[in-house]
Amino acid sequence: MAEIMESKNFIHSFIEEDIAEGGRYAGQTVHTRFPPEPNGYLHIGHCKALTIDFGTAEKFGGICNLRMDDTNPTKEDVEFVEAIKEDIHWLGFDWGDRFFYGSDYFEKDYEYAVELIKKGLAYVCELTPEQFKENRGDVNTPAVSPWRDRPMEESLDLFERMRAGEFEDNKYTLRAKIDLASGNFNMRDPVIYRIRHMHHHRQGDKWCIYPMYDFAHPIQDALEGITHSLCSLEFENHRPLYNWVVENVSVPHTPRQIEFARLGIDHTVLSKRKLRNLVETGVVSGWDDPRMPTLCGLRRRGYTPASIRNFCERVGVAKSPNTIPYAFLEFCLREDLNETAKRVMAVLKPVKLTITNYPEGQSESMVVENNPNRPEDGTREVTFSRNLWIEADDFLAQPIPKYKRLYPNGPECRLKGAYLIKCTGCVTDENGNVVEVLATYDPESRGGDPADGRKVKGATIHWVDAETAVDAEVRQYDNLFSDADPDAAGKDYLACLNPNSLEVLTGCKVEASLAEAKAPESFQFMRLGYFCPDSKDSAPDHLVFNRSVSLKDSFKPGK
Repeated sequence: MAEIMESKNFIHSFIEEDIAEGGRYAGQTVHTRFPPEPNGYLHIGHCKALTIDFGTAEKFGGICNLRMDDTNPTKEDVEFVEAIKEDIHWLGFDWGDRFFYGSDYFEKDYEYAVELIKKGLAYVCELTPEQFKENRGDVNTPAVSPWRDRPMEESLDLFERMRAGEFEDNKYTLRAKIDLASGNFNMRDPVIYRIRHMHHHRQGDKWCIYPMYDFAHPIQDALEGITHSLCSLEFENHRPLYNWVVENVSVPHTPRQIEFARLGIDHTVLSKRKLRNLVETGVVSGWDDPRMPTLCGLRRRGYTPASIRNFCERVGVAKSPNTIPYAFLEFCLREDLNETAKRVMAVLKPVKLTITNYPEGQSESMVVENNPNRPEDGTREVTFSRNLWIEADDFLAQPIPKYKRLYPNGPECRLKGAYLIKCTGCVTDENGNVVEVLATYDPESRGGDPADGRKVKGATIHWVDAETAVDAEVRQYDNLFSDADPDAAGKDYLACLNPNSLEVLTGCKVEASLAEAKAPESFQFMRLGYFCPDSKDSAPDHLVFNRSVSLKDSFKPGK
């Protein structure tokens, strides 16, 4: 897979300075890490972060660790761990033998906490969570901690007993002793350990005290030899605490934290809490529902690794928050599939077409290109006979102005790759619904062009042979939210759901070549869009196709 992020950004500039002669990491290998929390599936927002982490390491010939941030035992699960691995590999990245868990370092975290206590830089506090908030102060008032001067020996004893499980949840916390008057509230003697009597998915019941992320993360980075800890912008105000930790405990390395803006996309939410709620309340069918912004959902919908990596590259690395149109993500997919997807014919809302002057019982093969953009993909044969299926909206009994498709005594139209036909009438049922379109064909127009060179005024229509076509279910997806900003403050995101985000079509007709189609194959259904077999529900005896993206869109990059 082609290397991403060729263009220079501010992170690359910082790293170039750091590894240059005289820089803080001169002569060292650039070493990054991607630290997802295994409490949900990765989504497109995480994808930007992981492409920055892994892609930056690639650019500088360095390495990138994968580390599960499982310091919080409340909602972590091995299911999410395996899903995260699968998603990263699917995108084309690999961490080699550098796979870690944050919980691997619990013993070292504890030792460094003890070190801080012994240095007089941490103490055991008895404020309840409510009292902690009450005593935090404001911009004009310092915080208050009545336990700040607790003797070191007493804090050591209490901290050891906290680990031993003598106290209930929230009875004590361990706080760093930094600056109660700091203008940065993250530095106002932050909590670095709390009591949680909870089962951990890897550590079992070994621990009942757990380190806070702001304390554990810099230690993990330092122990793994990370040079550049790349993280999203909300951690910018946490950087002084990150630096304080690595400067005040005896870790072997001093990583540099650099922040970048998170990825925002319109018409979706990227909060794992909200995504989890959509799953648990049945709004969607699961984390891999093709309407979800999760990587597994996008993959099931038919997104390709190349399209997503290209999207992240073109979005770029910014310091200021921005929101990207979902249409740009679709543009990147459409661009990729236009080059790679096989062209096939399918009819989603079929009506029968009978060519009355074509011999009954006769059939012939038409040769069509698999992909005009890739001559190396060759051609295939599709069968043609007297009875075909066409789209219902390719016929009108009473035409509207400028309608150039089929209607009685209307213009000649092309059947894609086959013949010219002219509509002569239709058959309706007792309710007046059209059940059959009648037409005649020009036997001298094989390939869709008239032998005498006459001008054809009608449209080109796709079709499938009724004798060989197979049935399929087609699922057409739209944005899960009709509101462009469902995550905005004060909005109920559930009230912003799009009631038309999924349309299921049954009785669709697809050409016989699709009978054995399997994910992750992608196809362009001519005139309709790009589709892929559903990776969970599609089977030879019940084909199910998901629309990945429509065929055309007005979106243009840079608009």
